[in-house]
Amino acid sequence: MGSGGEREETKDRPGSGAGATARPRVRLDLPRAPRRTLLPEYDPEAFGRLSERIARFLGTGRFIVWMTLIIILWVVWNIFAPKALRFDEYPFIFLTLMLSLQASYAAPLILLAQNRQDDRDKVTHEQDRKQNERSIADTEYLTREIAALRMGLGEVATRDWIRSEIQDLLRDVQDRRGHLPHEGGQGSDEADR
Repeated sequence: MGSGGEREETKDRPGSGAGATARPRVRLDLPRAPRRTLLPEYDPEAFGRLSERIARFLGTGRFIVWMTLIIILWVVWNIFAPKALRFDEYPFIFLTLMLSLQASYAAPLILLAQNRQDDRDKVTHEQDRKQNERSIADTEYLTREIAALRMGLGEVATRDWIRSEIQDLLRDVQDRRGHLPHEGGQGSDEADR
């Protein structure tokens, strides 16, 4: 590395003899210095939020009421004010120019706000789609688990089956008692004690 730290002369490269011009090697591990431009810099996110606020205001009844009042005042002033104080005579060319200017700025701002809303809708739609896929996968998993449990329960003894088996055993025991000879009675039990 050279003593400058940012660029290194490539003297050892093949083909860089005495006649070849030495190009400086650009360091890829360092960020580039920002380029200077004559254009003003702005934050696109802040500009987008501002355009959305303006577009929301332009879509309200309050904006229409204020705009109507301003136009009425404009026309009344330029008709009934003293001739020296009028700034826009009858064909109201300046008013037309101002309304055209307002419309020429309002349309792109509204479009920008709509584009930002479309981007948000796409993200929301994508998140909803992924959530639906997860829900479907969970539902399919649970369906398979329930089917496996049902198949497993087919092999498990149920309460009714156990009762019927116990009743069968009790009947067998009672039938065997009926076939055994009777013993001498209660006296033999006392003798065993």
